[in-house]
Amino acid sequence: MSAPDGSPVGAERSVGQLFASATAEMSALVHDEIALAKAQLRQDVKRGLVGGGAFTAAGAVLIFSLPMLSFALAYGIRTWSDWNLAICFLLSFAANVVVAVVLALIGVAFSKKAKKGQGPQKVAASMKQTAGVLQNAKPHPRRPGRTDGGVEAVARSSS
Repeated sequence: MSAPDGSPVGAERSVGQLFASATAEMSALVHDEIALAKAQLRQDVKRGLVGGGAFTAAGAVLIFSLPMLSFALAYGIRTWSDWNLAICFLLSFAANVVVAVVLALIGVAFSKKAKKGQGPQKVAASMKQTAGVLQNAKPHPRRPGRTDGGVEAVARSSS
């Protein structure tokens, strides 16, 4: 069994080796937190794209379906009832507007989710917390009479 830097467990390590090990572990921690921030940002961007796509779909439905659907619906209503043709066209337009409003509400819901995404902010807070812990860390005082710099070998269990 060995320590993260490859030296055998229980062997005495110099202060430089300990510092190098701590630096490597901090570097790995920072890289992992940056990767987490990227992943969360990617998720927020995807949510924003879904919201934008829903808005685009709402606009496309309203623009492209109005002529065809309005005529078909208006003449269909006229066929099923004996109402005035103008009223049938107004009902057809109202149905298209309702569909567009529903799609726009879906777009608003996804946009709000994208804005609420706190991915990068959470990672930044975590990094600040890690930095605060490291700033408050104090080295252990050396015992008087020791000549090896205060470093002791510590045996670790495998459990």
